[in-house]
Amino acid sequence: MHPKITYEDLDWHKLWQNARAKKSWTAKGSADWDKKAASFAKRNSDSPFVDLVLDRIPLDSATTVLDGGSGPGTLALPLSSKVKSVTAIDYSKGMLEVLNNRAREQNTSNIRTILGSWEDDWDALQIKKHDICIACRSLSVNNLQKALAKLNDYAKRSVFVVDRISPTPFDNGAFTAINRPFRSGPDYIYTINTLYSMDIHPNVEIISLKKTVSFSSMDEALDSCRWMFNDLTTEEERKLKEYIQSNSTTGNKGELIVNQQYPSRWALISWNKND
Repeated sequence: MHPKITYEDLDWHKLWQNARAKKSWTAKGSADWDKKAASFAKRNSDSPFVDLVLDRIPLDSATTVLDGGSGPGTLALPLSSKVKSVTAIDYSKGMLEVLNNRAREQNTSNIRTILGSWEDDWDALQIKKHDICIACRSLSVNNLQKALAKLNDYAKRSVFVVDRISPTPFDNGAFTAINRPFRSGPDYIYTINTLYSMDIHPNVEIISLKKTVSFSSMDEALDSCRWMFNDLTTEEERKLKEYIQSNSTTGNKGELIVNQQYPSRWALISWNKND
């Protein structure tokens, strides 16, 4: 007989940890992101994803924004022209260096960068409450509930979280092509249920991108896939290249257009503090 388990018996923190333990990819550390900062910024700087997210966040010139896990400023930089100020927190020194360099190039002076992680004491980092707190694709953490609680605590008005919908951002077909198992790990459904267990009932909107992605060359396309794997062998590299070639066409300007198995989809999860 099955035990009479109800929703209240579920430990979403434990389920989150269990799912993370079974994922077929390795979370990147700060040193890994330091190395990838420049290429990551270049790849995401002109993505339509940015406008799709920002168009859904109420902003004005008096708003203060806290961007947790800001990376190289994917959202912080375009946000800065719409709001009073942005505080960008990231545990990668390289990411923040790229952000600061890009801010200087754009003559942007209202972004404050802080080297810190979700596990750090934000009060000790002299972080104050902001009108809006954002965490965009940055909640691959050991303790999701504590990270969400921190966002909620430091927001005066509202919180916006952008989380992955499996298999995004991975191409599970690439795993099959090189004969590696694909296990996605936890996605947005864990975030929603963790919030529910915290007595927070968020709004959820699905953001979908195109199935096709353009690259300037095969090398660039290969590089965009390599990050998904650790220690690719020469044979796996060959199979990965064959997989990309079999799913791509050449565009009118000579670009390589790769057709993904699934479109990238993200969940925009938000809630107001007074709700």
